[in-house]
Amino acid sequence: MTRRALLLLAPALLLAGCASLNQVGAEVSSFGEWPAGRAGGTYAFERLPSQQQAGSRAAQLEALAAPALAKAGFQPAPAGAAPDVIVAIGSRVSRTDAAPWDDPLWVRWHAPLRAYRYGLYPARPWGSSFPPEPRYDREVALLLRDRASGQALYEARASNDGATMGSEALVGALFQAAMSDFPRADPKPHWVRVPLP
Repeated sequence: MTRRALLLLAPALLLAGCASLNQVGAEVSSFGEWPAGRAGGTYAFERLPSQQQAGSRAAQLEALAAPALAKAGFQPAPAGAAPDVIVAIGSRVSRTDAAPWDDPLWVRWHAPLRAYRYGLYPARPWGSSFPPEPRYDREVALLLRDRASGQALYEARASNDGATMGSEALVGALFQAAMSDFPRADPKPHWVRVPLP
C-alpha cells in the first residue's frame, strides 16, 4: 500500500474508531411468535403494583423504552383509546464486589512495593487496582401482550456489564438492543451493537 493510500485511509479509520465509542454492545435474547403480517400498532404501558408506588422510576423507564418501541413500529395509544398491545417493561442494575482472593494471582498483581524494588514480582499490569473494582450487571426486559386476548406475543431482554452503573442513555440503548430482532424471535443469546441515543 502506498503512502498516499495510507494517508487517505487514516481519517476513515479514525472516524470509524470514534463512531464505535458511541455504541453500546449487549447480549440479547427474544422469544415468542409475533403474528405474521401483523403491524406494530398502538401500545400502552402496564404498571405492576410495585411500579405504581411513590418514588417508582416507571415513568422514566417508559420514556426510555418509547423510542425503541417507535423504531419497531409502535405508537402510543391516543388518550381514551384502547391500545392494540400492552407493554410491560423492567430494568435492573446489580453490583458485584470482587474480593481479592477471587483472583488466584492477586498476590502477584498486588505485591508490596518493596518486592517490586527487589525484582521479586513482575510489574503490576495496567488496570489492576486494590481493592478490586466492582462490576455492574445491567439488564432490561419487555413483554408485549395482545390487549384483547391477553396472550403474550413477544418477549425481549438485553444485558451488559461494566465498571459503572451506567446512565439513562445506556438504559435507552439497552431497550433498543432488546427490540432489535423484532418481529423475529431469537432465543439464543447473541451480541448486538446499537448507537447511544
